[in-house]
Amino acid sequence: MKVAVTSQNRRDITEHAGRCRNFWVYDVDDGIILDSTLVELPKESSFHDSSPHAPHPLDGVGVLISGGMGEGLRLRLARRGIEGVVTTERDPERAVKAWLAGCLPIGPTHAHSHGEDHGSHEGGCSCGGRCH
Repeated sequence: MKVAVTSQNRRDITEHAGRCRNFWVYDVDDGIILDSTLVELPKESSFHDSSPHAPHPLDGVGVLISGGMGEGLRLRLARRGIEGVVTTERDPERAVKAWLAGCLPIGPTHAHSHGEDHGSHEGGCSCGGRCH
């Protein structure tokens, strides 16, 4: 399985998944990270600038972890068979390991509001109490 993580600065998990062009892609098997590769996309290949109907360089990824993404991108990913996950974790490798363990801290639903008032979006953990 492959897990992609948004990392525009090539170091940390970054927000704005739809505009991101740099992703760490981790190959995982049986809960273990086997390898990671930095995938750098041209501007026209960002989710925001590419056609939702055309093939995408991240097709085949099972999960996309980001610091923020809108509901439109989450739905677009789901149509491609990719689970979109927003987290408060900033370290890409730690995030993948935590996701594999079921303990990834979940972030707010919306990365930014575009002037809308979405109310409170409390973070949490996806572990169902296993991390505490």
